[in-house]
Amino acid sequence: MHNLGFALEGAWQVLAAGLLLGAGLPALFGLGIRALAYGAGGDAEEHAAGVRGPAAHRLGTVAAWLLFALVLAGVALGITFIVASGFGKTLSFAHLVPTLVDK
Repeated sequence: MHNLGFALEGAWQVLAAGLLLGAGLPALFGLGIRALAYGAGGDAEEHAAGVRGPAAHRLGTVAAWLLFALVLAGVALGITFIVASGFGKTLSFAHLVPTLVDK
């Protein structure tokens, strides 16, 4: 019975990592694109009659760049994890700052 509990615990961890990295980062990127369009003022171009779209919002642009930075940090941590394991090291978050330590 304990083996089933261990298997379900491992499956839960794989599911959480898959949702976070497999769907989470692309979703954040999509939100960043949406926020960038909002920051540009919606249409971001003039219409044929010369009527402009809604006004630009600086908050949307700032939020977009923060979301893009978060996605880039996730990608950088993923690449660091892969490269570190190739060099016989592991990525540790013991003090909230990612550091490379020997295995």
